[in-house]
Amino acid sequence: MINSGIDLRFYFITDDACGKLSPFDQVKIALQAGATVVQYRNKRFLPSDLEEAVAIADLCALHGVALIVNDDITLALALGAAGVHLGQEDADPDLARRILGEDKLIGISVSTPAELARTNLGPCDYLGTGPVFATGTKADAKAVIGTQGLAEIVDLSFLPVVAIGGINPENVPACFNSGASGAAVISAVTRAAEPKAAARRFAEACGTRPRAIQVSWQDEFGLIGRIMDACPPEKDVHAPLLVGVGDDAALLENISRPVVSTDAQHENIHFRRCWQSFSEIGYKATETAFSDLAACYARPLALFVNLSLPKSVSEKDVLEIYEGIGLSLSFRKAVLGGGNVASAQNLALDLFVIGQGRADLFPLRSAAKPGYGIYVTGPLGLARAGLNCLAKGDVQFPGLTDAFKKPRARFDAALVLADLQVDCVMDISDGLAGDVVHMARASGVTAQIDLSNVEINPVLDQFCRKYKLSPVEMMAAGGEDYELLFACPPEVFAGLREKLPGAFCVGTCLPHTGAPVMGLAKEVSGFGHTPRKSTRR
Repeated sequence: MINSGIDLRFYFITDDACGKLSPFDQVKIALQAGATVVQYRNKRFLPSDLEEAVAIADLCALHGVALIVNDDITLALALGAAGVHLGQEDADPDLARRILGEDKLIGISVSTPAELARTNLGPCDYLGTGPVFATGTKADAKAVIGTQGLAEIVDLSFLPVVAIGGINPENVPACFNSGASGAAVISAVTRAAEPKAAARRFAEACGTRPRAIQVSWQDEFGLIGRIMDACPPEKDVHAPLLVGVGDDAALLENISRPVVSTDAQHENIHFRRCWQSFSEIGYKATETAFSDLAACYARPLALFVNLSLPKSVSEKDVLEIYEGIGLSLSFRKAVLGGGNVASAQNLALDLFVIGQGRADLFPLRSAAKPGYGIYVTGPLGLARAGLNCLAKGDVQFPGLTDAFKKPRARFDAALVLADLQVDCVMDISDGLAGDVVHMARASGVTAQIDLSNVEINPVLDQFCRKYKLSPVEMMAAGGEDYELLFACPPEVFAGLREKLPGAFCVGTCLPHTGAPVMGLAKEVSGFGHTPRKSTRR
């Protein structure tokens, strides 16, 4: 199962027969009260309803709340919703999975053990079970199952269960006591005399907290001004900028050996908002861009950011992104030189970094020679395992998830390597199996990889035991570690062991044999930056 970490506690369903509140207003009330999931249900959906449905999708995304569409797979796809909820008479869950992809939620309604037994649960992420109590919201509701029927479904299912049907603040505790992971509400909120008060009572019963309603970013120039305030240069930074943010272009002072690189962090390819805070997104984007400078022995000077913003991002979110960017800049004693803000469908940061290169050495990935050893500066596979933890909703390995969310560019290791004149270096962003191929091909050698004697990180080993994975394969294939991969004579490596105690050998450079890499299983490959797909149960 993917998405097991989703919070189902306060599952709000829009009421398409409510006369006094529009679906958008219903959702706004529910979000403000503390809803953790919103299901958009409109059995009479018309093209004229699309504008409101898009507004609801944007509102949910703005507050980091999953939007589920009832029955309509096509509409869920069009809205970019978090998933779809299907009834027993609706489309097959396998079809929904093929259309929506591996990273979306699929819920399905089940009322009895018999229905559960004949339902295809493989593609599903959760069950909606009921009616637990009598309800007048749904004309075709099945027989009431009561809390005993709910408990029976919970016991029989390996999926989390959301109780539905006649749920109100008074009977929510009975649903949770029966093992439900969440409680769905419609009329107890939408048709209450005071919907806002009713929603707050329901949230309290579910144990969720109210939230302030955010608005989408609006004023580009006002936002830029507030970004400048959020990232002021540190007093002890030797800024290379004579003219910085605020003019048409930046003016840099003379740099004797400028080193320039670019990087990108795009939503649903490099990150997901449900996995990382906005501050973590900004910090990671900056550190990963600076990692290229570390691999070139360059001191970071300035960062430029092109920020693409969808309507589902608030000004508060943007400033949190720049808080993360500012944290990395302060740590690296670099400055924000400028950038751009533009509307877009998805959140994206495209980054441009400038560094000061060393006068005596510029390392290359093409400088490896036969007889050199191949080494890395620190542990591998932790970020990949952390990504898997986030996809599985597994919170038992915070060190692994931090490795994915909070990498650090290894400027400390770069200084040690540079002092010893190591001239073949690159950072590990695509995984050892992928990046060692780049090094071997550029150098015209064959990399003989041997991880059989490498010490396994204890937390990585624990994670792999839990999920019956190979830690060695995780180390070889895992990407986004941002350690440095380098090649040098073995005697040089012996001289740096004290200063880099975490560094270790992963192989040897051989004369070219026709293949760039030997010693890795065929199925082990590097990490590609394609849209995230998660392993299902």
